[in-house]
Amino acid sequence: MWHVWAHVTATHRGRFAPSPTGRLHLGNAWAAVLGWLWARSEGGEFLLRIEDLDTARSRLELTEGLLADLDWLGLTFDGPPVLQSRRLDLYRAAFERLRAAGKVYPCHCTRSEIARAVAAPHGPADEGPRYPGTCLGLSEAESAERSRTRLPAWRFRPRAGQTEVRDLLHGSFAQDVAQDVGDFVVLRNDGVPSYQLAVVVDDAAMGITHVLRGDDLLASTPRQMQLCEALGLPVPVYAHVPLLLGPDGKRLAKRAGTPSLAELRERRVAPERLVGLLAGWAGLGDRRPVSLEALVPRFALDRLPRAPVPVDPSAVHEVLFR
Repeated sequence: MWHVWAHVTATHRGRFAPSPTGRLHLGNAWAAVLGWLWARSEGGEFLLRIEDLDTARSRLELTEGLLADLDWLGLTFDGPPVLQSRRLDLYRAAFERLRAAGKVYPCHCTRSEIARAVAAPHGPADEGPRYPGTCLGLSEAESAERSRTRLPAWRFRPRAGQTEVRDLLHGSFAQDVAQDVGDFVVLRNDGVPSYQLAVVVDDAAMGITHVLRGDDLLASTPRQMQLCEALGLPVPVYAHVPLLLGPDGKRLAKRAGTPSLAELRERRVAPERLVGLLAGWAGLGDRRPVSLEALVPRFALDRLPRAPVPVDPSAVHEVLFR
């Protein structure tokens, strides 16, 4: 049975939350190692959550592979891994609280219908076109009638006005969620919670106090803060680290020609080589092999870069396989 933490027992409790939809790559290792170092440098705890709600792409062998990768890397966790697929009752309970409070409404629109709507300006990349509010004015009877042919997703109605994130790396980031994002999905029409709802519920249930993740998720944070507010949940401290970029200028992934952690493990590369490379990119070392434990006293958020980190695959191979 997976353990669920309901109360914070450490002043700093962080987490790494990968999705088992592919092999872990250097970008995953970057976030995992920095989050681990932050927690350990403050004498805190670090937990692992497997975000496996995407049942079409999440596979058991990939979960087993990422656990082996993290063990090879030397990361330690203060408790067993938490699997989102075993926590659907928690997400449903949170959704019912939002519905009882009148914070959500059913939406019967398809993605293509939203995209075709004349009044649908483009929203955040992770949300797609900004929802024009087509179903907002439906009566209960109209919604029930439409549910006979298409079960609804459920959208959260954000409050108007700026929501400010005080990020420890980016400083102040403010967004008017209602204006810039619009009403966003918290429960899909197949009953699966959205990322935004699941991450808020999980972080609160696990007692997460500090979240370090890639800065591509910074724009999601105001939505998550509004969900915390609506559910009466604590808001973690955030630090969004810059991304590793491949030669194409896009977020580093396996396509960039850099090895996966599984490949490094299978080729018996010493994990200290990868840790040293990551430390060099983070301003914590000179790219020479080093252990995770040796980096703990060197770690400080203010030493981390603020700009994206370009990664040269040939240089990576030289460091890791020489």
